[in-house]
Amino acid sequence: MTPQKFVGATSREVLQKVKQALGDDALIVANRPFGQGIEVTALAASALAGTPRPRSRVAADGGDASGVVAHLMRELGAMKAMMQRELSGVAWSSLTHLAPARAAMMRRLLDAGFSPALARELIAVVAENAAEPDACKAVGGEIERRLPLAERESLVEQGGVYALVGPTGVGKTTTIAKLAARCVVRRGGASLALLTTDSYRIAAHDQLRVYGKILNVPVHAIKDTRDLAVTLAQLRDKKTILIDTIGMSQRDQLLAEQTALLTGCDAPIRRLLLLNATANAATLDEVIGAYAKGGIHGCIITKVDESAGVATALDAAIRHGLAVHYVTNGQRVPEDLHLPNRTYLLHRALQPIKDGAAHSLRADELPLVMAARGAAHG
Repeated sequence: MTPQKFVGATSREVLQKVKQALGDDALIVANRPFGQGIEVTALAASALAGTPRPRSRVAADGGDASGVVAHLMRELGAMKAMMQRELSGVAWSSLTHLAPARAAMMRRLLDAGFSPALARELIAVVAENAAEPDACKAVGGEIERRLPLAERESLVEQGGVYALVGPTGVGKTTTIAKLAARCVVRRGGASLALLTTDSYRIAAHDQLRVYGKILNVPVHAIKDTRDLAVTLAQLRDKKTILIDTIGMSQRDQLLAEQTALLTGCDAPIRRLLLLNATANAATLDEVIGAYAKGGIHGCIITKVDESAGVATALDAAIRHGLAVHYVTNGQRVPEDLHLPNRTYLLHRALQPIKDGAAHSLRADELPLVMAARGAAHG
């Protein structure tokens, strides 16, 4: 059977025409913009009926029906994936044609580092006929609304016991020193104590003791849960206690032991997860998933000065509901520690990446990418 062409103003309209003419099992062969609408080329499922019937193949194979069924299931799966890609391509071609500002914002969000899952939700606030500046303003407002930020500097103002956790090299010890300096400036050294569970890295232990000596703050080394409980009881007069932990990969099996150490005593220890702004989205998702066991109070975004953008870290914080308490952008103690500023973070998240041509989508590639994403999640 010869493929047939169908034209409609929207993807919904043209797909309805295909369904009425060729049935629910029709195969979408191609699609493209056409005038003020969409043109779809489709083929009836009956056109593919040239394959020998399963019964005859079963007889020829001596009754091996399972192999035939498996083969047919693979063919059906491949056909389903193809149709999902084509339908997704139709939908995104329609979006580009009928709501160009939405499509432009989708491309901008993906180029910046936002995940397709969140980007799809963000562009939903953009009106179909919006101009691009208005679309950017609407999406920016939606990011601001969704981005969870700590309401105030509770760590310094209210005090409590805080443990900084995260993978190796994310900046825990330096961040502890910055926070400690902030506490000392506000309330004096007598209000603060520093603890470390990192007995594996002598350099890190010594570095924290140096900071403690400079600030005139005691540093206590913790061996196990019982030792932690006893030490916290002895330091109950302190306004704020900061715990430096061992840096561990999210895939390290010993991570469960560290979590048990911090959650096994009666004291309410709030865990702050450090998110590396230079890490990719998949890595941040893995880190959050691994460290979330036992509960996370919030996050600190580190190494902003080393990252081309902050969209990936903000995306992770939004999708996982992690309140951002601080942002760090350098090694200086205590200068390079800041309360999160929505305006600054939004500007950094949406600004074009310099020299990012190799990592940016062309306008004609967006439907292909989103079609592939749609098939993968279909």
